[in-house]
Amino acid sequence: MSHSLDRIGTDRPPRVRIAPSPTGPLHIGTARTALYNYLYARHMGGAFVLRLEDTDQARGSIAYEKDILDGLHWLGLRWDEGPEVAGEAARGPHAPYRQMERLPNYAAAAERLLAADMAYPCYCTPDELESDRTAQEAAKLPPRYVGRCATLTPAERAAREAEGRRGALRFRVGTGVVAFDDIVRGRVEIDVANLGGDFVIVRGDGSPLYNFTVVVDDADMEISHVIRGEDHISNTPKQLLIFRALGYPEPRYAHLPLILNPDRTKMSKRKSQTALSDYIAQGFIREALVNYLALLGWATGTEEEVLSIDEIAERFDLEAVHKGGAIFDRDRLEWLNGQWIRRLEPGDLIDRLRPFVEAEHVARRIDWIPSDDELRAFLPVMRERLPTLGAIGDLAGFLWVEAVPVDPAVLVPRRWDADTTRDGLAAARSTIAAVGEVTFEADELEPPLRALAEARGWKAGDLFMAIRVAITGRTATPPLFDTMVALGRDRVLERLDRAMAVLGGGHRR
Repeated sequence: MSHSLDRIGTDRPPRVRIAPSPTGPLHIGTARTALYNYLYARHMGGAFVLRLEDTDQARGSIAYEKDILDGLHWLGLRWDEGPEVAGEAARGPHAPYRQMERLPNYAAAAERLLAADMAYPCYCTPDELESDRTAQEAAKLPPRYVGRCATLTPAERAAREAEGRRGALRFRVGTGVVAFDDIVRGRVEIDVANLGGDFVIVRGDGSPLYNFTVVVDDADMEISHVIRGEDHISNTPKQLLIFRALGYPEPRYAHLPLILNPDRTKMSKRKSQTALSDYIAQGFIREALVNYLALLGWATGTEEEVLSIDEIAERFDLEAVHKGGAIFDRDRLEWLNGQWIRRLEPGDLIDRLRPFVEAEHVARRIDWIPSDDELRAFLPVMRERLPTLGAIGDLAGFLWVEAVPVDPAVLVPRRWDADTTRDGLAAARSTIAAVGEVTFEADELEPPLRALAEARGWKAGDLFMAIRVAITGRTATPPLFDTMVALGRDRVLERLDRAMAVLGGGHRR
């Protein structure tokens, strides 16, 4: 394949890619990288390519691949070109898009490097390499390949082959400085002396390594911009050397800031929740996650924060991405998620809540699954307080149980004793029972109950807390009178009776 320089020229629509390795679930950082590639492609009218780097057969799995593909689909990141998935044929002119199906491409590129003496077979044994590392450590030198096989003659190579040694292929790094203009970080210059010497691009068993395969694939797929995490900066000079050795045009690079924990340590699965699937399972919605991830390292330049993926793509500017690490703030994500939940149409919100309500039933935390009408009736109150869809059980589960457990210690307000609480609940029950079933609405319930508290010399907050705990089992709920309406008159009266029984008495008829 010919690779003339104008093929990745600035006058062409950009071609970007996300190239995950299916060796673990979709990481929140990989999701952010995929999103930035997608946004740049959509903003510039370019192509978004998905490529699966599946050469790590030992750690890779179909389950991880499915998790990654499902996560990208769930986020709404539709790729323009990519591999066959779920029975759908591969899309795009540069198939295959799986590295294990591209092995002949790597073999051909390796032969070219060998023929040009830009690479050579290395027969060093693991013991020899370890001995070199040990000596370098003892001398307080950085580890690097000593070049033992760099100048072997054909006869010496043949002798080692005759001994049964299988040569790995090492790339000659040469000398000098590799420089490139990073879209995010500006001018980057790295002396090749800091690359650890000639590095392996193909193992002795013939399997190609990352820094080599990524170059061949990016060139074959005409990738114009490589947008990835800053942890890849150390790979970039190696890849640029290979691009130049093979005569391929170089893509432009943009290295994104890392996502950090609040203590500014790198977000990792040992210290943080990093799998996108975990956030989905907790009830974060796609609009909010996309919105939040877009703002992890980039800002609109305005006060606006709640933006759809299309609005973000319209404004996205790769050159405005921040250099510094982006702090992952769970509270901010929950706030943004709440903003998006409140923007959903009622029917859409009910559809999205349904799996979480059903999960509460499966876990036996609720006794029945509410109908759409039951959910819809409580939506105006509930949606204002939902940080995630998964919070539905904690917020409203008391509505869908036969009876709530009531702790006497929680039922009695701090300024009251058990007798006062029992009297308060009994008086409240009579007041509530006097409200007709037809007029059982929040604005019909609140005035008489406030009047009751005033007439008895009670603080309204104490009376209302006792009622709240009696009918929900909790001290924190949506607004009390809306909660009573959602429960219905008969269930409120029944729960008040049960609570009074817990205190050693019942309704005094």
